[in-house]
Amino acid sequence: FSREELDEIIRHAVENAAKAKELSSGTQEKFIALDVGPTGKLLKPLGDLDFDKAVEIFSETIKIGAKYGVDLITIETMNDSYETKAAVLAAKESCDLPILVTNAYGENGRLMTGADPAVMVAMLEGMGVDAIGANCSLGPKQLSGVMDELLKYSSVPVVFKPNAGLPKSENGVTFYDVSADEFAEDIKKSVENGVRIVGGCCGTTPEYIKKVHELTGDLKPKPIEKKNYSVVTSYNKAVFFGKKPVLIGERINPTGKKRFKQALAEKDIGYILQEAVNQQAKGVHVLDVNVGLPGIDEKAMLTDSVCELQCVTDLPLQLDSSDPGAMESALRRYNGKAMVNSVNGKEESMRAVFPLVKKYGGFTVALTLDESGIPSTVEGRMEIAKKILATAAEYGIDKKDIIFDPLAMTVSADKMSAVTTLETVKRITEELGCNTSLGVSNVSFGLPSRELVNASFFTVAMENGLSAAIMNPYSERMLEAYYSFNVIKGLDDNCMDFINFTANRETVTTAKPETDLTLKSAIEKGLKEKAAEITAAMLSDNAPLDIVNLHVIPALDEVGKGFETKKLFLPQLLMSAEAAKAAFEVIKSHMATDGESVKKGSVVIATVYGDIHDIGKNIVKLLLENYGYNVIDLGKNVPPEDVLEAVVREHAPLAGLSALMTTTVPAMEATVKLLNEKAPWCKTVVGGAVLTQEYADKIGADKYSADAMETVRYAEEVIG
Repeated sequence: FSREELDEIIRHAVENAAKAKELSSGTQEKFIALDVGPTGKLLKPLGDLDFDKAVEIFSETIKIGAKYGVDLITIETMNDSYETKAAVLAAKESCDLPILVTNAYGENGRLMTGADPAVMVAMLEGMGVDAIGANCSLGPKQLSGVMDELLKYSSVPVVFKPNAGLPKSENGVTFYDVSADEFAEDIKKSVENGVRIVGGCCGTTPEYIKKVHELTGDLKPKPIEKKNYSVVTSYNKAVFFGKKPVLIGERINPTGKKRFKQALAEKDIGYILQEAVNQQAKGVHVLDVNVGLPGIDEKAMLTDSVCELQCVTDLPLQLDSSDPGAMESALRRYNGKAMVNSVNGKEESMRAVFPLVKKYGGFTVALTLDESGIPSTVEGRMEIAKKILATAAEYGIDKKDIIFDPLAMTVSADKMSAVTTLETVKRITEELGCNTSLGVSNVSFGLPSRELVNASFFTVAMENGLSAAIMNPYSERMLEAYYSFNVIKGLDDNCMDFINFTANRETVTTAKPETDLTLKSAIEKGLKEKAAEITAAMLSDNAPLDIVNLHVIPALDEVGKGFETKKLFLPQLLMSAEAAKAAFEVIKSHMATDGESVKKGSVVIATVYGDIHDIGKNIVKLLLENYGYNVIDLGKNVPPEDVLEAVVREHAPLAGLSALMTTTVPAMEATVKLLNEKAPWCKTVVGGAVLTQEYADKIGADKYSADAMETVRYAEEVIG
């Protein structure tokens, strides 16, 4: 739409809603909500829509709705945490209205891009939304597990708007398989469990809502309980603080690291990414990211590093910067709820950092120092901690989102410094009920055999209640202390972490050299630049097709299996595909000079007529191309005749059709029927959120694919 058309549509919509509100016979208070749905595009790096452009798109709509007097903003059917964040930011920056957010969870209890309810609650509560929930995708029974998780973690009202089950087809008529009575009974149970706002999505009608009202209207809502989870997240992983100590990898930091400083100066992101991959392999739970170095643009470097790191690791990140501008830029782009390192007791620091945490969410590291420096006594550090908590509360930031660093000082300069720090850890834990973190290695500065001191200090700190440690994951002494402590304290079920650690430990205490990275592992880890670099080197000694068949395809297969078994999620699948694409581009360029080709066969794909959603189709395209197929992408809203024309022209053995909207499923049926009649050699594979195996069988499709990898497997079966 043009800006003028959008304005007119929203104005008329609000006017219609206001008229309906006026004519309604109900005596209850009524509100008008501006409904904001997804853009239909994947955000970078998984797609081509820039994050800030997405914020701009949502903002335009929300500002118009606010102008015409809506009472609240409801952001719904979001299946990507990053796009959800963009919409919430747009709402916060465009108006001061209440914000309700409901996401579309799949059968595995996660969003399309991997987030589970714990991840979404942490991010959305951190950003200050007013209600959190689920809508669309499935029926109320299938989403009951998701609702249990939302109720477990959320301290704000929970919303539930499921579909009327799943779509089915009888005699050309599409219907949903959950009746109004059954739907209402299921919704009643959810209200009894604590859900506060209910409704219906696809397949529901006024009859469904009436039945729900009849069964729930007299129920007394359960009180909303404040939860006290201290948590950070990536786009798909939540790390909780307060029980088992958390390891924060310290190696993405230039302090004392000549090679890392060189990488920053040369903007060698690849080195930083490799360091992240190495630390994750050593078992850390969070990665500290510090790129502060004189002479570089820290704001740009930190933001770029965060975005690139989230392409290759699913670990939460600790954003480590004393520059508020750099911190805000990185927090804005971060997909999840980050650790913020750090704030301190100085008034200037608190007034700079806490507004950022309030806006973007975060779990803030608070240093027990102020304008007078670092107190030498436990009492002095406790007073600063109390002052920080009081100031945080002024911004609406709860103590569960503060983790104190009581500051480990070197014992070689003051023999009692470690005692002071350890006692402060204990008192903050017991008296303030807060989490604590330490940069452990500081304690041994200036001493020989530092790892001996570090490991002992770490063990005593954990016994005193330490929640997390910023540490060197390549130190065997530190890891020995950590895994042994967890066993002794009953924090390691069946001692499995300890057993795995001792079974897999290496005899060296340094990271695996970059030169040992293989093409297969580079693709599996999503390292695009490394994949291209290794491929170029391999071409001097290997035939191009051998590289494809013996290295690229096996890597994609390995990641694909992880995706199919739900061990990996869409972002990891797509970033591996991008790394494979980088390798393919090098191979294709090399083969072009010899007139060779790596194409296996042609596949025509399209989103069916009337449907403008193409995320799923685009994912299928990327994967098929990386497996060597020639993909003819007809785009979205494609008439059946255009699909047939392309299939006949290419004599394609396979056509893939996608539909997201129930109203466009008949167009898919018409397309399949036309292909079966006019191009009988062509197999059809169909997919989309509204489809099922039963429906695919009804319309005569040859294959129903629940996800993109299943389409690839079918292409291998049909074409080879």
